[in-house]
Amino acid sequence: MPHTLLLAEDDRAIRHALERALKLEGYEVNAVADGVEALAQAHRTPPDVLVLDVMMPGIDGLQVCRVLRAEGDRTPILMLTALVETADRIAGLDAGADDYVVKPFEVEEVFARLRALLRRTDAPVGVPREQQPMPESPLSAAGLHLEPQARRVWRGTREIDLTRTEFDLLELLVRNAGIVLDHTTIYDRIWGYDFGPGSKNLAVYVGYLRRKLDEPGAPALIHTVRGVGYVLRED
Repeated sequence: MPHTLLLAEDDRAIRHALERALKLEGYEVNAVADGVEALAQAHRTPPDVLVLDVMMPGIDGLQVCRVLRAEGDRTPILMLTALVETADRIAGLDAGADDYVVKPFEVEEVFARLRALLRRTDAPVGVPREQQPMPESPLSAAGLHLEPQARRVWRGTREIDLTRTEFDLLELLVRNAGIVLDHTTIYDRIWGYDFGPGSKNLAVYVGYLRRKLDEPGAPALIHTVRGVGYVLRED
């Protein structure tokens, strides 16, 4: 079955072009022009993934995201934004978005990010119990405790709320604690696509993880190895 996708974009030309491209890619697309329609459609027919423009009249993409998350809706959300400042991108992550694409964008980048989001949510249906994989054991490293199946994480006794992409990135670092992971490896494992040396996507997510993980007076956990990548360790 094709994945269902809800697209909310107020620019008619962009909406029609992206809707057409997504349909050619195999998605079943519902395209709307504003946040009010997006919420109504999401409640009426919940999609597999949402693509929301940040800047829309009335209810914008960030507000749509906040409402859905407040309702407990964990459907993957990809934000489209013309805002290029890191603080603006972080606002989208704060609202509960899983990823973002900066305008103007290549449609292949949108496809790649959607594939990555859907890979994390797709699960085999109808697999006999005896053939289902065993639950994953909890992970611990550098004072962090992760439960992959429940997608929960603690630093000490403090539980940390992470988005889907943040959790996947942290899980990768924890599984490879003490090992420097280069940018290409991280992009391939998390997004399934290397967005090139000009992309700031990874740096934004690492910065956001640091904001959530770091504690006053406690050692930093995620370290930058300049020109190479990142490593998780407690110094």
